[in-house]
Amino acid sequence: MVEVAQHLKGRDFTRIGRWSSDELKTVLDLADELKSLRRERKPHELLPGRTLGMIFQKPSTRTRVSFEVGIHELGGTGLYLSAGDLQLGRGETIKDTANVLERYLDAIMIRTFAQEDVEELAEHADIPVINGLTDYSHPCQALADLMTIRERLERLSGVRLAYLGDGNNVCISLMLGAARFGMRFVAAVPEGYDPDENAVTAAKRAAVQMGGTVGLVRNPKEAAQDADILYTDVWTSMGQEEEAERRRADLAAYRIDDELLSLASPDAIVLHCLPAHYGEEITEDVLYGPHSAVWDQAENRLHAQKALMALVVS
Repeated sequence: MVEVAQHLKGRDFTRIGRWSSDELKTVLDLADELKSLRRERKPHELLPGRTLGMIFQKPSTRTRVSFEVGIHELGGTGLYLSAGDLQLGRGETIKDTANVLERYLDAIMIRTFAQEDVEELAEHADIPVINGLTDYSHPCQALADLMTIRERLERLSGVRLAYLGDGNNVCISLMLGAARFGMRFVAAVPEGYDPDENAVTAAKRAAVQMGGTVGLVRNPKEAAQDADILYTDVWTSMGQEEEAERRRADLAAYRIDDELLSLASPDAIVLHCLPAHYGEEITEDVLYGPHSAVWDQAENRLHAQKALMALVVS
């Protein structure tokens, strides 16, 4: 039977920066174990009879499927709640919603726009709240990213990670997670696309404590040089459709293609949190090429989130 640490029960997971290196490592270690058990088709129903409420104010393929399959494999039930299923869109407060849902559910996963809404939900709900994505952060994706990097490169400390493109929610969570493990993180972003200044400051502080580095550059070739990992994300996120043409022009030089990949380490891996837009942030040849770890990365959303739920849900 899997041994699950008890010291994280009841914890919220709203931002990756609020969890220590040791706490994050506990998640990654359990995720590795659960992945092995799944491949061996050994049962691991660590949350029998528990119900996860999944609030989606932003639709998703990977987030919904990975959480719904994940809670099922842990012996529980996932309840999908769209914006139209709740009274939030018709004026009910987040506080009232939290007080109601905690009476029915054992945990809440929410994928929404405002980070403040997730924080308020966590403040008022007496059950764990997991951030499935906001415009500011994507901590579950960062867990899967760290799991994939450790799996492929067999370490995290000292690994050089180059993020290319928009300093968005994915960049922020990845940067903070990388700093927690002493990685050498650099983001190559054009002017006007820098990640949040407070997040950069926090990441730099954490990196120093763990022997890593965090940096920002404008030149994508400088970032890619000798990198162990090249990472990108979509250039136009949900809600930014009117900016798409300008973003394509501003970010064109940051595309991961064969030329940029040739500057990285010979054994470098390529990551993308998906969905991909070929010819924009990445080429199809690279995504399906020998350096791509994207499909392992997508699969690891399932294992990392299962581990997280097993650790925080009572």
